[in-house]
Amino acid sequence: MKKLAFYLLMAVVLVSCQPEEEQKYTSNKLEYALYQGSEFDYQGKVNVRELANGSLELSIVLSGKKDAGEYFFPTHLHFGGFDSPDAPIAHLLNPVNIKDLKSETVLGPLSDGRNLTFSDFKNFDGHIKVHLADSGPEYGVILSVGNVGNNDNSLDAFNREMITVCSPYLGN
Repeated sequence: MKKLAFYLLMAVVLVSCQPEEEQKYTSNKLEYALYQGSEFDYQGKVNVRELANGSLELSIVLSGKKDAGEYFFPTHLHFGGFDSPDAPIAHLLNPVNIKDLKSETVLGPLSDGRNLTFSDFKNFDGHIKVHLADSGPEYGVILSVGNVGNNDNSLDAFNREMITVCSPYLGN
């Protein structure tokens, strides 16, 4: 009888120990390419996943030169395509850490007050830019860039010469 109780207890423990990721996310996810935006060799991808509560998580992973120092590349979600002049910032994303070239952000309200659902994001007119610095002349250096939402994110549609300078203000 004690063995049966032990096995039942173990079964309950094993069933309740499902991976946290299954409970954290829905099955909705998107992936977009981030292309090299300057002479600095950084490119990567952004994954958009829907959390169980309906929020969106944006995970950026770049490939390129890492460093052990304390440095972060500012990262923004912008309105419009990467070639839109003066594209205002829709949301300040967590910066990419130079140590592992990763960033994770749970998307909150946009600068215009909207909260995007997964369906909204699929139809969003936007792009992501990763900057070399948060101010000064290096702010204009775009390390990596890619359209998101309903904008063409293909390599065929990407032209580095068409990247516009970011508007440093939040849209409204």
